[in-house]
Parts: sequence; structure tokens; C-alpha cells
Amino acid sequence: MVLDILDLLPAAWRTLLTPHLDLETITRLNTFVDGEYAAQTVFPPRADLFSAFRLCPPEATRVLILGQDPYHKPGQAHGLSFSVRDGVPVPPSLRNVYKELQDDLGVQPPRSGDLTRWATEGVLLLNAVLTVRQGKPGSHAGKGWEHFTDATIRALDQREQRMVFVLWGAYARKKASLVTGSQHVTIEAGHPSPMNPAGFLGSRPFSKINAALTGAGLPAVVWS
Repeated sequence: MVLDILDLLPAAWRTLLTPHLDLETITRLNTFVDGEYAAQTVFPPRADLFSAFRLCPPEATRVLILGQDPYHKPGQAHGLSFSVRDGVPVPPSLRNVYKELQDDLGVQPPRSGDLTRWATEGVLLLNAVLTVRQGKPGSHAGKGWEHFTDATIRALDQREQRMVFVLWGAYARKKASLVTGSQHVTIEAGHPSPMNPAGFLGSRPFSKINAALTGAGLPAVVWS
């Protein structure tokens, strides 16, 4: 039986996203992803595919941080953008995120790269592409995941309550046009990768996120 990604998606998210999805595109994506899991080593593990959505229900979501695609080395990806499992060495991009968090808000960088707590604070840690072959970054781009994650942005954009959309890097910043509601705030910066020597460090995204939230009467995110 072919995997059905909509069946794996938490019910509240499925209800929210379905009006924004083209079912033919999703059917093709189902077939592709099912075949990849069957024939290749794919990350994250199938059980973690929708961790971001499971940990951050739509009614609690107030911030979206968009990544590109999952980490492609064994043991790293677990369904949250930029995050790795506890005990896995913190990747270079996340080290820069932690450095900026310390410079911005004085939060001491944690030893763990697991960002689950951010997700439970209402931060949807979403990748534009949700799966990847081992050792082959970008291998699942252009297969339909972008349509799925664009639908997520469009659905959240329709909310009356303020959302903060955080777009790091050229790939994520292309999604800015999907945010049309004047009540929302978009925060853009360069990608936190060390390969990007300028554009992220010094951008102070965390204080900007909290200012946008409290300015709309919403609680700030506890980033520590």
C-alpha cells in the first residue's frame, strides 16, 4: 500500500492544509516518497516525518522558521528544521544560530542541538523539503514537497492572529511573497551556514520575533 502523507499528518493540520493542496501533486509526492523509503536510506525516519506538525499544533503556532531540506547524515534529522537529536554533535549552521541567540538575547548556547522545546513554544520548525536521501542534499527537491510547505505558509497567512515568518537564506526568502496578510511580520536574513560569511550573524532575529509577538499582544517565545 502506497504511503499517504495526509494520513500521517495530524488531523488539525490536515484540515487546515487540505483546501490549499492540489491532490494530484500530493498523489505524485506520495508515490515518490513511498518509493524512496522502500528503496533508499531516507531521512528523517518515516516516524519523524511530521514531527514539526505533531509538536506544534496549528492553534499554538505563532512563529514559522523555514529551512531548506533535512540533514543528510545518519542520526541527525528528526523532522525539525535546523535541529538534531540530543547527543548528536551540533551542526555548524545551528552553532551559528546559537551564537546569534547569545549575542541577541544573552542565551547561553545549550550543549544539545535538539530544538524540540522551541517547537513546544509555538515555533513551527519547517523545511521546504521534508525528506532527503542519505548523503545527497537536495535530492528530494522538486518532487512536490515545496507545494506542501507552500500550502502550510498560505494556510497560516490566512489567520487573523499575527504570525511571524522567519526566512533565512535565499531559498527561504523566495517564500516571502506567500505572506500577504498585513497583520503578519516577515523577518529575513542570510542563511546561518558558515559558508555564508555575511547576512545572518548580527541580524538579531530572536529579539525581532519577540517584539513582533508582544506588539500584537502575544507572549514572547522563551528561547532558552
